[in-house]
Amino acid sequence: MGSATVRMRQVFVLVGAWALAACGGSGVGMGSMNSSGSSQTQACSSNCGTAMVSMTDAPGDFISYMVNVVSLQLKRADGTVVETVPVTTQVDFAQLVNLSEIISAGQIPAGNYVSASITLDFSSGVIVVDNGTTGVTIAAANIINGATSMPLAAPNPTQMTLSLQLGSNNQFIVTPGKIANLALDFNLAASNAITPSDTSPTTVTVNPVLTAALVPDATKQIRVRGALVSADATAGSFVIGVRPFDDADGGFGQITVNTTATTTYSINNVAATGSAGLTQLAALMPGTMVVAFGTWNKAAQSFTASNVLAGSSVAGSMHDSVEGTVLSRSGNTLVVANGLIFRENMDDEDFARQVTVTLGAATMVTEDGQTATFSIQDISVGQHLQVSGTFGTDSSGNPTLDATAGSARLMLTGVSGIVTSVAANLVTINLNAIDGQDPTRLNFAGTGTSSAVDASATAYSVAVPAALATTTLSSGVPARFDGFVAPFGQAPPDFNASTLLSYADTRAQLFMQWASPGVTAPFATLSATQLLINQATVQSSARHIVRVGFATLDPSTASAGLQLLPDASATSLWLAIAHVQSHMSENFAAFSDFTAALMTDLNGTNAIVQIFANGHYDPTSGAFTVDQMLVLFNN
Repeated sequence: MGSATVRMRQVFVLVGAWALAACGGSGVGMGSMNSSGSSQTQACSSNCGTAMVSMTDAPGDFISYMVNVVSLQLKRADGTVVETVPVTTQVDFAQLVNLSEIISAGQIPAGNYVSASITLDFSSGVIVVDNGTTGVTIAAANIINGATSMPLAAPNPTQMTLSLQLGSNNQFIVTPGKIANLALDFNLAASNAITPSDTSPTTVTVNPVLTAALVPDATKQIRVRGALVSADATAGSFVIGVRPFDDADGGFGQITVNTTATTTYSINNVAATGSAGLTQLAALMPGTMVVAFGTWNKAAQSFTASNVLAGSSVAGSMHDSVEGTVLSRSGNTLVVANGLIFRENMDDEDFARQVTVTLGAATMVTEDGQTATFSIQDISVGQHLQVSGTFGTDSSGNPTLDATAGSARLMLTGVSGIVTSVAANLVTINLNAIDGQDPTRLNFAGTGTSSAVDASATAYSVAVPAALATTTLSSGVPARFDGFVAPFGQAPPDFNASTLLSYADTRAQLFMQWASPGVTAPFATLSATQLLINQATVQSSARHIVRVGFATLDPSTASAGLQLLPDASATSLWLAIAHVQSHMSENFAAFSDFTAALMTDLNGTNAIVQIFANGHYDPTSGAFTVDQMLVLFNN
């Protein structure tokens, strides 16, 4: 990997289960097994609830982490095992950034569920490690099963099963007509150890960790994809038959999507808003592919969309497409980095480091959340986008996409950096990243009205609307903006912001790791209300960092040590203890239950090898208030 530093990140796999319709309605029955393990086909009646399963991810060490989910099972107290994923589903965990993907909405029998397990298949896995530049693809022979030290490739077993036990006060109870939530967390940072060499990571060792909570993460936007079942313009809603990711068919249950007057639509690459968009959606043939982005309201028990795509606007439904970041533009030719490739009517996706895309005057362009008219001139360097057309290869065999008769969807893009100046409605930053890319990868030639004013990474100008207060910003302060890159050839400004993130309110991430075999007594204080790791023990760990945005802090500098406290303001706590060798984990909703279990496990023999936490950090006092925490033991 040379001098490049692999950037740690956590990946949270979110699984929520809630009753979206009365049992016995249009929901799909799931297969189940009795306590002897024999299979049962159980038609859901009035004694069932609808289970919606979704997955989410956050930025991390991997550009791509593509594996198959072949099974997700829930086990009731009476021994009945219910399968909630009816067919093998390909998932790229690294692509689910700040998003929850609904993968199932079928019905399951009512009851008290005490454990869960998920089986992953690595036989066709694609793992690309983020080394800070172009990424490094890990050969199949170098993806290692941590339990056996053998490659997760044929002729060796290619599947791994992760199991978790829900605590006595944290069980998943499904009752007819009621909402039950279960959130599963497959943490990529905790589940994978990357072994670097001088030039690239040689191996990724997989010791998967699965944890759970009983409420979904309310900060994540939810995405649902599937076939249109029906739409009711009067009721302001439509129904989707769930087909997650790139599945072309299959029965994963149904979900009702509510809309509002501000819901935006892109239907066959034509933009609309509110009732006009829903009326256009209702005119489509049943079975048309639809993707809806929105939020789940727990109190109202409803899903409401903010943005809807349908027909040819859905990636891979009618055309080939690629989603990624524009690295450069020359005339009508783009180079798109870290491309997630969708092939027309295919059940899977692929990954390419770079794809050459050709635009034309007939390329239809839309921008998420906007109904204005756009053209290919609106596509500039740094923009996150999805382009549809026809795939091919160049003379060297590299992937190309002809979008001259296709479409381009401009998507919300993030930029971050250190503020260098603040003026009226204009902030200038020294870029740290644009759409997650190191700015040294981007070629800004042609972005300005003349070459003298092309965008510059060291003086990147961001136009800020008057509605966004910039009073918290000053020279030297880190900042992040979400919005859209200015049209090609029209900078400055280089970027048009729609939101501003204050790093004072940004959640922190804690990563701690001790060299094998770990530490048997890491806590100077272990009580029902706090965990204290003294300064010497923090300094003894092989890795100890706190990340706040793109800033990195050293928790070992606090002389009082690192104090881990439950966040009293959090609506829920995600707390877990995992055992990496046995692939088992315990999950807790109360901090006191969590610390009591830690006391039991720290018996003088078991050792802690890693600690992960999310929350807020005070570097002066060393206090870290957690709402999510995972402790890994070596056994």
